[in-house]
Amino acid sequence: MNHKMKQWFIYQSINHPKRTIFFSVLLTLLIASGIRFVEMEDDMLKLLPDDIESTITWDAVQEEFGNTNLMFVAYGRRDQSVYNADMLSTLFDFSHALEDLPQVDEVISIATLNRMDSDDGFMEISDLQPYRDLSPEEINDIKLYLLKTPDMERRIVGTQGDFLNVVIRPVVDVATDKFRNNVVDISQKYLSDYEFHFGGETYLTGTIPAMMRADVSLLMRVGLIIMVLILLSSLRSIPAVLMVMSVIALSLAAMMGFMGWILHLTGSDIFYFSLLNTSMPIILLTIANSDSVHMITKFFKKLRQTGNVENSVRDTMNSLMLPIFLTSITTIVAFLSLVLAPLSALTGYGLTIGFGIAWAWLLSTTFLPSMMFLKKWNLNSKGISTPNFLENMVDYFGKLITIHPKRVLSAGIGIVVIGIIGLFLLKIEVNVITFFERGTEIRESLEFMDNEMTGTMDLQFRIKADMKSPENLNNILDLQSFIETNPAVSTTISIADIIKQMHRTVMDDDPVFETIPESRDKVNNLFTLYSMSGDPDDFSGLIDYNYETGLTTALMKNISTTKIIDFVEKIREYVNDNFGSDITVTITGMLVVLNDIIYLLIQSSFISIFVSISLITIMASLFFKRFLWGILAVVPLSSAVILTFGFMGIFGIHLSHVTAILSSIIIGVGVDFAIHYISQFKNIINRQDVNTNISQLVVNEVGYPIVLDAGSNMAFGALLFSTFLPVTHIGGLMVFAMISTAAGTLTLLAASTELLKNKLKKIG
Repeated sequence: MNHKMKQWFIYQSINHPKRTIFFSVLLTLLIASGIRFVEMEDDMLKLLPDDIESTITWDAVQEEFGNTNLMFVAYGRRDQSVYNADMLSTLFDFSHALEDLPQVDEVISIATLNRMDSDDGFMEISDLQPYRDLSPEEINDIKLYLLKTPDMERRIVGTQGDFLNVVIRPVVDVATDKFRNNVVDISQKYLSDYEFHFGGETYLTGTIPAMMRADVSLLMRVGLIIMVLILLSSLRSIPAVLMVMSVIALSLAAMMGFMGWILHLTGSDIFYFSLLNTSMPIILLTIANSDSVHMITKFFKKLRQTGNVENSVRDTMNSLMLPIFLTSITTIVAFLSLVLAPLSALTGYGLTIGFGIAWAWLLSTTFLPSMMFLKKWNLNSKGISTPNFLENMVDYFGKLITIHPKRVLSAGIGIVVIGIIGLFLLKIEVNVITFFERGTEIRESLEFMDNEMTGTMDLQFRIKADMKSPENLNNILDLQSFIETNPAVSTTISIADIIKQMHRTVMDDDPVFETIPESRDKVNNLFTLYSMSGDPDDFSGLIDYNYETGLTTALMKNISTTKIIDFVEKIREYVNDNFGSDITVTITGMLVVLNDIIYLLIQSSFISIFVSISLITIMASLFFKRFLWGILAVVPLSSAVILTFGFMGIFGIHLSHVTAILSSIIIGVGVDFAIHYISQFKNIINRQDVNTNISQLVVNEVGYPIVLDAGSNMAFGALLFSTFLPVTHIGGLMVFAMISTAAGTLTLLAASTELLKNKLKKIG
């Protein structure tokens, strides 16, 4: 920012404050009017990239076999057998009501499944539950049939025999939030007299975004109230707090309006407000608060010294416009680095929050100083006339740095070393069940589905081979047996299971013949016999029309990320060791896709951090005209990154896609504190003798606003009390970011500059 531009801003704020305020608010409202175009995207599946192997395979499976992303509804009464007239009549009504939904492709339950019976060497295909109201004899017949087909029974009846499982397959490209809501509504209508639970990836992906957004919205309001109280107790001026909050509010409005306008003008889906965007308001609140707090505290300090409002505003702007401009530019660059992420939505995320940061800077250097100039300040008020306890404490800390810089630096380095050790303890966990506190309704439902039913997770195996070959079919059965050795797997199903059942049926229901026939012709005959009584489309979810591709599905309980990765790797090794070149197995499913995406997201987040730190180093070096200043500028930032992720490892907080994205907070806040400190250090070192207490003078100037900024933003620790663990992680990361960046600036950076002051004096 050159001298002429800075003077123009100062001139407008002091000589035309009302006009400046009017146009600042008017422009903000014009941009904010775009809020009406903001669109929510609650369907997490639409955020998936389409260029990774697991996603490509998953898309192919959807195209060939329909949607494999299932939802489960389990209902019943404890210790009461499901084989009773009331439960089965309810099941009949419930299942057919679900089938009437336009978003539903298939419902799997006792009321919708077929049965195979032997009739003089032929197969007779009929409904397992032919009608709503059944006699005791008909109910017992269903029970006996399921007892002799235990694989089928496991999928639709609970392990204790007192709950029924209804599996719902949505149509391809369904809006998961609408599908989930419709299924829940019908369940509440028909199952109100029973205990019922939900599960499945579709249920979770349709539930989590709206749940998280509502939780964040509530807790953010609580955090804002706490922030106001902290600012009020420190600044001791209601007008000053209102000025800070007005900058925050206008910045948020402009950011969301910008998002709406860009979506409206471009139509690009990267600008939808989705689950990934939930953290944007929190981050902008942090940065807008930082700019305003530095301006207000500097102004109060100058006003206390001079007693002249105009001179105080002028001195404040002269002193802070460059560092605030530099912090804004470097933070914008940090967020724009999100274009390296594999999710296209993060490009829109980075562009949108970048605009919000730029607007917060503009308001902090036009609207805010104009407000400060117009206000009739009471020079005798406590907020202006006397330093508060926090200021005195920071001043005392400045003396410690001057007296004991080596001790302060050693203590800071020691803490960072502990953080480095913690990095080796950091674990990644994206198991959805761990996102919810124990005792919450959704966690209890998921645990119930794991303990009493087949679980709610699944893996799919797309098998490319001759699906009528007995050798291939037996290989598939062997693969299923290997998969089922994992205790997390409840059951598997493939076309091979159906062929075994057909073979037994045509052989007078003799269990000895529940095997794959010996020849391809016999397998082909079984399909022909089935088509004479049943519909060949019954197998459309298991095999393609040409019998060249099959789908094997494993229903599983929730397991950790590490275990699922190990399990998938073992399956791949088994396939490589036991299958020839004429059969190809590809593993997919939402569980694999989400794991791949989250690892890519975490990987790209660390790349983004590295790129951001590198760019900030270069930019700070250019602005301060020395590479050493650039290195010093990223000292607090780098230490904060290490401390945050290191202490996550030490305290057992798992790294997920949520915490990886929110690492942007560390960059945004860390660079602000460091640049303000360096800018003030340069100002003082250029006019003071090198032997004076430079660090103490710097801390006296910028230490208080840094601590107040960090303290007020720690109000978002209110998010720690969320019952939704990703939101808790947001709160924890906010607190970590505030503490580590402020502490890093006032220890590592302050002590380093004190020890290097002679060299820094020479280079300027």
